[in-house]
Parts: sequence; C-alpha cells; structure tokens
Amino acid sequence: MAASKLDQKKLALVHIVKKELGLSDPVYRSILERVAGVRSAKNLDDRGFRRLMRFFVRSDYFRANANGMTLKQKLFIKSLASDLGWDPSHLRNFIRKYYQQDGLEALDRRTASKLIESLKAVLAHETRTV
Repeated sequence: MAASKLDQKKLALVHIVKKELGLSDPVYRSILERVAGVRSAKNLDDRGFRRLMRFFVRSDYFRANANGMTLKQKLFIKSLASDLGWDPSHLRNFIRKYYQQDGLEALDRRTASKLIESLKAVLAHETRTV
C-alpha cells in the first residue's frame, strides 16, 4: 500500500516554515532529502512530515532570530495579531510601546512569551466586550 500524500494544510505549513526560516531553495531541498528522503514537499507523506517538523524543532533552524525567539512563538504572535485584526505596523507599534523593542524580529524568547500573554489578554478582552 502506497503512503498517502500530505493534505494541503500540512503542505502549506512546510512552505510557511521554509519562508519564515529564510531557507534558500538548495538548502531546503537538501534538508528535505536528508530528513525525509524526498526532494519536494509535495512528495512527503505523514511520516516524512513528522520527521521534517521534528528536525526543525530540534535544530538551530527553528530559532526565528538570533535572540532566541522560536519560530513557533513568531507564528503564534502573527496569528494572534491577525485574530485581533492588526496589520504588521500596528503590531510593531504595540511592541515598541509596551516592550521598547523595534519590532517582532528584535524580541528574545522571554519577551516573546510575555507578548503572547499580552496579546491573548487583549484578544480575550475584545471578545468579551463585543
């Protein structure tokens, strides 16, 4: 029985991670081949997908910036900002005002965690008042 291909959401996630990590195409394809045994994400099965995601989580690639913020934190922050209806400039201004940083890319892991909690609180407050 042939392994089933990835669904579109998982395939999209692979491409989002590639973009967020700023991987060049040759590096990305090398990682795909080394970790999952394929040269293209469209050829991944669920097992290969899990291997690839595990690789990114455990490697330095998963750090979204040199300060230690993880890709998971970065994506979650962007998701919360989107849920709030904020554009990137609104998020950047929020970070400048409350965290005295130049934007998302300047955050370390600890500050990113604090920002996540702040955004969750803002979202909960807006949800209650609507």
